[in-house]
Amino acid sequence: MKALSGMYVKSSANNKVHLMKKLFNLKMAKNASVAQHLNEFNTITNQLSSVEIDFDDEIRALIVLASLPNSWEAMRMAVSNSTGKEKLKYNDIRDLILAEEIRRRDAGETSRSGSALNLETRGRGASFHTTPHQEIIQNYAASDFGKVYLADVLALDVVGLGDVRISLPNGSIWLLEKVQHIPDLRRNLISVGQLDDEGHAILFVGGTWKVTKGARVLARGKKTGTLYMTSCPRDTIAVADASTDTSLWHRRLGHMSEKGMKMLLSKGKLPELKSIDFDMCESCILGKQKNVSFLKTGRTPKAEKLELVHTDLWGPSPVASLGGSRYYITFIDDSSRKVWVYFLKNKSDVFETFKKWKVMVETETGLKVKFLRSNDGGEYIDGGFSEYCAAQGIRMEKTIPGTPQQNGVAEHMNRTLNERARIPMEFRLPKEVWSGKEVKFSHLKVFCCVSYVHIDSDARSKLDAKSKICFFIGYGDEKFGYRSTVVSDVTEIDQKKSEFVNLDELTENTVQKWSEEDKENVNSQVDLSTPVAKVRRSSRNIRPPQRYSPVLNYLLLTDGGELECYDEALQDENSSKWELAMKDKLNSLLGNQTWALIELPVGKKALHNKWVYRIKNEHDGSKRYKARLVVKGFQQKEGIDYTEIFSPVVKMSTIRLVLGMVVAENLHLEQLDVKTAFLHDDLEEDLYMIQPEGFIAQEQENLVCKLRKNLYGLKQTPRQWYKKFDSFMHRIGFKRCEADHCCYVKSFDNSYIILLLYVDDMLIAGSDIAEINNLKKQLSKQFAMKDLGVAKQILGMRIIRDKANGTLKLSQSKYVKKVLSKFNMNETKPVSTP
Repeated sequence: MKALSGMYVKSSANNKVHLMKKLFNLKMAKNASVAQHLNEFNTITNQLSSVEIDFDDEIRALIVLASLPNSWEAMRMAVSNSTGKEKLKYNDIRDLILAEEIRRRDAGETSRSGSALNLETRGRGASFHTTPHQEIIQNYAASDFGKVYLADVLALDVVGLGDVRISLPNGSIWLLEKVQHIPDLRRNLISVGQLDDEGHAILFVGGTWKVTKGARVLARGKKTGTLYMTSCPRDTIAVADASTDTSLWHRRLGHMSEKGMKMLLSKGKLPELKSIDFDMCESCILGKQKNVSFLKTGRTPKAEKLELVHTDLWGPSPVASLGGSRYYITFIDDSSRKVWVYFLKNKSDVFETFKKWKVMVETETGLKVKFLRSNDGGEYIDGGFSEYCAAQGIRMEKTIPGTPQQNGVAEHMNRTLNERARIPMEFRLPKEVWSGKEVKFSHLKVFCCVSYVHIDSDARSKLDAKSKICFFIGYGDEKFGYRSTVVSDVTEIDQKKSEFVNLDELTENTVQKWSEEDKENVNSQVDLSTPVAKVRRSSRNIRPPQRYSPVLNYLLLTDGGELECYDEALQDENSSKWELAMKDKLNSLLGNQTWALIELPVGKKALHNKWVYRIKNEHDGSKRYKARLVVKGFQQKEGIDYTEIFSPVVKMSTIRLVLGMVVAENLHLEQLDVKTAFLHDDLEEDLYMIQPEGFIAQEQENLVCKLRKNLYGLKQTPRQWYKKFDSFMHRIGFKRCEADHCCYVKSFDNSYIILLLYVDDMLIAGSDIAEINNLKKQLSKQFAMKDLGVAKQILGMRIIRDKANGTLKLSQSKYVKKVLSKFNMNETKPVSTP
């Protein structure tokens, strides 16, 4: 994008002045569409951004408000007066303008009632519950709570605040808190935003609405004009009562859910009922109630380091570590998400470990730990832990028993650490957010890889080996180095004294060498940091490692039997068919004059190629052996061997749309395939290729192929093919669809033809078969085509059409079977999914 901007976007002063003038003169016409006006505004601001002129979000919102016509003055004043000291946001202003346009289209609503949905508190910008009736408010507090401005600039006083208790038909009470008293308001209004903040679920669908919390339905209603109303007296909300028939059928069906009963009603299984509308069923709540899910919305990390620390203790592990530890404790900074992991032998070590960690991080950052979030385990309560935190001014946040989700950060880290330990790999990486410095990973090694550790001269004799084969198991805690092990010994190794070998570099000789050395000499206790007077020899019989033993047999699994190279094709049981396919392809290339044999010019490089083999399953069950010569295009250099490479293909949504038209209009649907589609256009660059394997010209082995036309694998091939095909379609009178550049349409007196292009596959739909056949002849004269007749398969999807019943189906059963076969799941039992 930067390259395109540098080539085509002019950042001159004249251009900037022109765009600024265009922006400030932008005015919305009186009867113009708001969407069109906003699109024009966004276009201008994007152009300004491309020349490095950016506007603050509030400035953009103010410019949009200023560009509205005079007829929107009331709306502009209402928005300006309702914001107070808060800054305007462009997205909020855009949504308000679009909503106001929709309200104005509704001629049945007055300006007062229509704008009531957009009430906002002055100075807060948040919606709230309102009522004009003081007598239904409890815990009433009278005061001056400011004003509310409607869209018609009418200011209403907020004179009180309190709670409203709503009686539900089942006898329970629904409490609405912080309801504002506005005497001059015409309606009781319930704020959807405030309900959402309080954890309610609100559903608007089909002109009706419903408010629920957990399994309880609190209120229902219907849409009237632009408002969602409840038909109820002042002090209650009338929830639609369940009819006797609905409740009866609910019990008859074993307390089936509302969704299930509606499905039965839609299928005509409940003819006695006209609708499904029932209230809370106490038996269902007692028998089916589940825990309310925790909110999945993202949380904002703390801004300051150590403001909040998550911690958790994991263990005991069934297997002790090399150092005898069975537990580990984690400390996670919420701001930077830096993690500290400490291994412990006993749970009682938690308190002392926390004190050491606290001193370390507070000394490093100069900040204090403020909040510590943990579970309610005894290790965080007993032994003076709570008293110490209280004395240090650390507030402890403990989770409710049985709810580990409240300490999700630490629980997820435990899971991450355990999963990485099973892989295994090293996980203790510092965070750039914590240190503020760039993190380098050059010192990282693969866990359990082989390391050759240098032995100091004072720890060995003159003829002893100068290094020892060890296995890397981690990094030093307090020393700058690596931790390596020899069988059961753990040793701190200086970083400069180690050379590492990855596991994938092991060879048979290396394995045999280790086996012989282990049989003869295994050091069970070596300390490389101190002189060793005498090395104790182990009498234990060491077995050689079996993982890479040369006596084991290995099985190479392939992906379905398709050939990988020319030699495999000659050795295959169907070699004659593959040779015939290669000769057919080569004759097609030579007949098309794809290349000419010449000597390679000085300074030029010849690209390599390979044969690609595929077995295609036809719709009738037969197999077609296909060979293709492909250039290794990854060897091309941008700017030298190619420039532009983009080529479009027809969209899947366009294919579905045309197939729908075929069924609705009873059109003919034909299919064509282009032979060597990519090989019809001439190259614009000078490219050279070695001769194809197996078909090198005799006595001309030193010559190379100078490519005259495109070949598969070249980066510019798809674009060249599309350009040539697009030019041909325009010459014969077809128009390209603006929404899809691979969809071409041509109209006749009483018919039309639609052609869809996906690389070298074509679908042709039309009402006149004679015109379709004429198009096929024109295409066959220009390109080497294969007429597949009535469309049976496209992009791996089988087309099943029944003209008598006017149906068309798409099936991917063969593709599904191929995937199952690839993963050896042919014999698995099918299971229906919900």
